[in-house]
Amino acid sequence: MKTITLLIAMILTTATAGAQTLPQAPEFLKKGDKVVIMSPASTPVKAKVDGAAQTLRDWGFKVEVSKMTLNRHHMYAGHPDARTEEFLKYLRDPEVKAIISSRGGYGSSQLLARITPDTLAKYPKWIVGYSDISALHSAQLCAGNMSLHACMAAALCNGTDDQINLYLKNALMGHLPTYSVPGHKYNQSGTASGILMGGNLAVLSKIAGSKDFDCLDRDNLEGKDIILFLEDVGESFERVNAMLDQLYIKGVMKHVKGVIIGRFTDYKPRWDYKDMNDMIHDTFTDMGLDVPVCYDFPVSHDESWNYPMIEGHPVTLAVDKDGVTLSFVCD
Repeated sequence: MKTITLLIAMILTTATAGAQTLPQAPEFLKKGDKVVIMSPASTPVKAKVDGAAQTLRDWGFKVEVSKMTLNRHHMYAGHPDARTEEFLKYLRDPEVKAIISSRGGYGSSQLLARITPDTLAKYPKWIVGYSDISALHSAQLCAGNMSLHACMAAALCNGTDDQINLYLKNALMGHLPTYSVPGHKYNQSGTASGILMGGNLAVLSKIAGSKDFDCLDRDNLEGKDIILFLEDVGESFERVNAMLDQLYIKGVMKHVKGVIIGRFTDYKPRWDYKDMNDMIHDTFTDMGLDVPVCYDFPVSHDESWNYPMIEGHPVTLAVDKDGVTLSFVCD
């Protein structure tokens, strides 16, 4: 099975959705492989880390919890130099097959100022997390590696039988998913294929303009068709609108063949909009965005609504009013 899944990965990374050069898939995991839980950003709750480690062990992985995982330096899990050193240690360790982020929060982008794309490219490895970890996923894509936008300790501690956790286990072990979810009134019908990119909108906006680490930089998107997915937490209507306009102004939407809007949570409705989807739909209409778009897809800060997304992988997105299918094997 390992040989078959790796062969599929090799084929997919050389195949194209329109003759595109795709990121490479790091080696998929098997039982007995070593994974590490560490904190590239903020400090997690110890009980959640302990529960996540137990889930990973129950799946058959060898688990190391970084000694720095619970450290604290202001709002971060350690000084930026210390977090970077820890990250690079595990990145370069051939026994470590995946780096599982304990949580998001703040600070992942600080690591980018202390590493190079060449280092990431030299040591392709699955990096798992979401929220602030979107900065590391973006850097991985720029370095030519796929990356795994997925749940962290808070969800992993829900145990081995949790459906979203099982999706993560399968993705790590090379079993490519197909997700089918209900429709939404604002869904814009159609079918499109491209490379999956995205994550936390605010984090992607924060690193915008870096050719080394911004996967949505116009130079990095040259010659690519993408399926863009976005989510966020605690952002106002004005901020989200401005960040979407930023994507439009810098030319990202020229490369977007389909859009996946996850849940935007913890905000106050205003400006005559009932919810964030109303505003985003209105913004896309003003842009004249004529591609498949789906809303309320399971990717968000809601731990029960956050499917693993293999960034850099070719996907096919099929959208209509009744339902949405996202397949990680392109036709």
